[in-house]
Amino acid sequence: MILKASQRGGARELSAHLLNVTENEHVELHDVRGFMATTLAEALEEIYAVSRGTKCRQYMFAVSLSPPPEAQVTVADFEKALARMEEKLGLQSQPRVVVFHEKKGRRHAHCVWSRIDARTMTAIPMPYFKFKLRDLSRALFLEHGWKLPRGLEQGRYGNPLNFTLAEWQQAQRHGEDPQAIKAQLQRCWHGTQSGKAFAAELESKGYFLARGDRRGFVAVDWRGEVYSLTRWLGVNGRQIKDRLGEAHALAPVVEVKARIAKIMTARLKDFQRDMDGKARDMTAKIVKDRETMVVRHREERKTLYAAIDKRQSEETRMRAERMPKGLRAVWAFVTGKYQRLRRQNEAETALCLARDRAEKHTLVTAQLKERATLQKQMRVWRDRHWQKTALLKQDIAFYLTFAADKEQPERDAVAHKGRMEQDVPEPMRPPAGRGDKENQREVHER
Repeated sequence: MILKASQRGGARELSAHLLNVTENEHVELHDVRGFMATTLAEALEEIYAVSRGTKCRQYMFAVSLSPPPEAQVTVADFEKALARMEEKLGLQSQPRVVVFHEKKGRRHAHCVWSRIDARTMTAIPMPYFKFKLRDLSRALFLEHGWKLPRGLEQGRYGNPLNFTLAEWQQAQRHGEDPQAIKAQLQRCWHGTQSGKAFAAELESKGYFLARGDRRGFVAVDWRGEVYSLTRWLGVNGRQIKDRLGEAHALAPVVEVKARIAKIMTARLKDFQRDMDGKARDMTAKIVKDRETMVVRHREERKTLYAAIDKRQSEETRMRAERMPKGLRAVWAFVTGKYQRLRRQNEAETALCLARDRAEKHTLVTAQLKERATLQKQMRVWRDRHWQKTALLKQDIAFYLTFAADKEQPERDAVAHKGRMEQDVPEPMRPPAGRGDKENQREVHER
């Protein structure tokens, strides 16, 4: 399982996130332990109330547990992972809540502990928790026989396609896949060795180097969207400056956008609008299918859970009637019959609980499989749409490059005329392909 954790405050914000049924198709409160409260929101508020007796601001420890997409993980597997996590981090006796989320055909869990030790009214320290969870995550992958992510093999092999919330939102404004954008920009960077080659490679993909207003080096796509190179390439400003030189040598974003707007043809815009219209129609259809499926799945779960609750009540009543009452109970206690019946009831309760969990897991697994099939169809369509959009961007880049090449002689003529009017001699440059000594000799002769 991929384990992501953080120390944090903000009980109300976290509660709203964990109970969000808009982004998540199914939300299930699995466990509330160690609280007076019985709901998630009240439990997190209780953590906050206890923390007011201390100076701790990050009074909660929140972890998400995400198994691989193809894995079939039971509730017991999640609980075992949480127990091992508590042992590693020293949270065994701390109050906690556990919530299951399902979306896009995948199931993951969230767990939130209170960091405040109520006996000493101090915050439990969490040193090196990221390293501890990384080791536990690697162990879980190996024990379950799952394919180990490259980022867990060695730290330097982390996934270069990870993107932040800001990058995601920026890409989503134009309906594009942030992973594809980031991968494309990084391929341009790692596949070139010089600033000139990098700029040419970017232009072949429909992006143009520019000087940003707040950030030195940016890329501008054909829609005019600006991408910070330090953020999207995952490198620092010094590395970019070493390859590209000074930022002031580049045209500002305003000029680059004006150039793109000038040479953009209405024909290509029509093509893109047609593709975007088809994409919106297909997206609306897929969203409708997904919403219909989610409603049906919720009804199926509601029906099953109601049947299980009814059966549990009936079985509890039968076990209660089995126990003797009054004087018979006293005699049964003396003869040992009462203890035997109690052990029998406890064993039957455990078996019934395991049966109910198995029935729930069977239904959830079937629904996740059905939802994953729809998600796969959605992904295939999105990949196809992205490929078509990428090809269109290459065509746009061709026309932009063609127009730039035709304007180059005119710019050179204007520059030469300006030098002549200022009576400034043109700097002598050595002919290409000749050695340094021969160039120096020619300059001396002149």
